[in-house]
Amino acid sequence: MDVNAAVAAAAAIAGVLTGVIAMLAFRWSERDQKRPTRTSLHTDPVLPPGVDTVLSVLRSSAVVLDEADAVVKASSAAYALGLVRGGKLAIEPMLQMARDTRRDGEIRQVELDLPRRGTGRGEALAVSARVAPLGSRLVLLLVEDLTEARRIEAVRRDFVANVSHELKTPVGALSLLSEAVMDASDDPEAVQRFAGRMQIEATRLTNLVQELIDLSRVQNDDPLEDAEPVRVDELVAEAVDRCRHQAGTKQITMAAGGTADLHVWGNRGQLAAALGNLVENAVNYSPARTRVGIAARRVSAPGGDMIELAVTDQGIGISDKDKERIFERFYRVDPARSRATGGTGLGLAIVKHVVASHGGEVTVWSAEGQGSTFTLRLPEAGAARDRAQQHPDLDEEDEDGGAPDSSPYEPLPAPEVLP
Repeated sequence: MDVNAAVAAAAAIAGVLTGVIAMLAFRWSERDQKRPTRTSLHTDPVLPPGVDTVLSVLRSSAVVLDEADAVVKASSAAYALGLVRGGKLAIEPMLQMARDTRRDGEIRQVELDLPRRGTGRGEALAVSARVAPLGSRLVLLLVEDLTEARRIEAVRRDFVANVSHELKTPVGALSLLSEAVMDASDDPEAVQRFAGRMQIEATRLTNLVQELIDLSRVQNDDPLEDAEPVRVDELVAEAVDRCRHQAGTKQITMAAGGTADLHVWGNRGQLAAALGNLVENAVNYSPARTRVGIAARRVSAPGGDMIELAVTDQGIGISDKDKERIFERFYRVDPARSRATGGTGLGLAIVKHVVASHGGEVTVWSAEGQGSTFTLRLPEAGAARDRAQQHPDLDEEDEDGGAPDSSPYEPLPAPEVLP
């Protein structure tokens, strides 16, 4: 009996232990089942209603962080800027701001310069970061890219500084010359000489102010509001006539050719000014007894036919480093020559803005000592294109009935020294 009782007691104890173990296993299983749910809530908590929609339409880069600094949601722009990497906010100052805001609930903002990803030149990315609490557990980070705004601001400051300098030069010269005239009042010959210099400086000042007005107009106005079909032949004739006196003084031959009866769509005054600036530059930067050529032709393009206007000279040419900057305002390849010719450094900037506002582009080919070719590409007027389709034989020959204009943009031959 004692043995049976012992066996029964052992069985009872074993049953109790089994039950306890089963209960613990059940509780442990429940705990394991709950872990994924908690992990899911931790990495992807539910955003407050409407926040997801608002973040999707924001232009700023947006990042939402939870209480463990894990990224709950991030916009594609945030990834593009390199703010988020491996599910974490990669910018330590922004991460510290988020922690401080989570602790005290205050909104914080700071401007930072971040290194650009994928570039080895150390270029900085200027951003403005703003952190605010989003509910009780989340923090919202908004980052605005200020790089382009800062670049535009720098351009504006440079422009104002350059304008101030360019205006100061002729104004100062006029002041000094006026004093010289007063001091030489008893010397008619000196007065006449100083008065002539004053007239030159006054003309330079007038030209500078006028080109500033022209540049401001082409930047702010929409040239296509008053657009019309403009004959290319008339633009070329006007540009040649504008520079005829300068070219005659230097014995420069001006030749126009290419396809006849072409039309472009745009503002006649602005287009004439752009082409005139190119021809004037070609004459000013060409040696005496050389040639300046102007040629026009139609070329096919994916969006419709384009008109190419090329101005070729046999001048001093442009170096590769200067070609990257010649369309900047007030930039001069040869400052000494610009002063001699009265150039303001705004002509090519005006050309660039006029062509861009007309839906075209301007390109340049040049080699030092071999001359330059500036080419304008402008959309052809619709009426002219329709007429060309109805009468394709009109554009097969040049004005003089010669062969088709296969290559009107080749550099002119080396200048010949005339007796």
